[in-house]
Amino acid sequence: MKGYIARKIGIGFLQIFVVSIAIFCVLHVLPGDPVDALVSEKVPQERREELREEWGFNKPLPEQYLDWAKGVVSGDLGKSLKTGLKISDSMAMRVAYSLRLCGIALILQVLISIPLGSLAAWKRDSIFDKIVMQYSLITSAIPTFWIGMLLILLFGVKLNLLPASGYTSWKHYIMPIMAIVLGGLSMNTRLIRSEVIGAMNERYVQTAYAKGLSENKILFSHVLRNAVIVIIVNVFLSLPWIIAGSVVVENIFAIPGMGAWMTNAVINRDIPVVQACVLIISILTVFANICSDILVAVMDPRARIAE
Repeated sequence: MKGYIARKIGIGFLQIFVVSIAIFCVLHVLPGDPVDALVSEKVPQERREELREEWGFNKPLPEQYLDWAKGVVSGDLGKSLKTGLKISDSMAMRVAYSLRLCGIALILQVLISIPLGSLAAWKRDSIFDKIVMQYSLITSAIPTFWIGMLLILLFGVKLNLLPASGYTSWKHYIMPIMAIVLGGLSMNTRLIRSEVIGAMNERYVQTAYAKGLSENKILFSHVLRNAVIVIIVNVFLSLPWIIAGSVVVENIFAIPGMGAWMTNAVINRDIPVVQACVLIISILTVFANICSDILVAVMDPRARIAE
């Protein structure tokens, strides 16, 4: 087991390394001059060359990547082109806002989707199952930002029950969390329903029925127990999608999280900030994958042996 965990962690570091190269190269080959984020086009070319040398943009691309990678390893994510402040100083506060938003949304998605998908599978082809599936199909086609705007119109404008933007109280987080949960609930519910139905068709479930066990005991002791592996994997893999959804949601509800920061950095061509934000999201994604693989290996030795 230790070798399995060490191998997964090693693969995770390799993935982060490859992603960091991809992030750096893509952002630096995009058209446009990063110096434009520092000064206007009217600034003399001599001054622009000085700034390019000061920020290291005149160096070859591999050398720029090595300088950036060394700083990342030492905890220095660079400086913002727009503000000149250290990115690592601003990152901690913004990550805290994003994790608070995404963490609560992830917990609510799990608490709602597991009983909803399980009950829909248990009552397959019933009215409840059809309502759940129709809801899942409809919400899967609706973008998260559109759900957020509908919530603002309903609860913020029409009913005036919740603040439409801000982050100073718990009320400001209700609508953003609702937008993320409603947007991602359909995929989780459908997956859990499908997995529970698959487990219900296994022979050991039929044997449990033949033994005269109660439906509750069969559902909790046999069906959900064997479907929980896919559910756990889905929980961890939902984290990157929730973070991606929060990028837009944070802008709609004016929450100063990492998503809103990255969006503004893209608009202003603040390359160091974009690099840092995408790198953090990539690290969280790889970490979620590693955790899901390890948990699956602990609960089902067949996965570890097969690999």
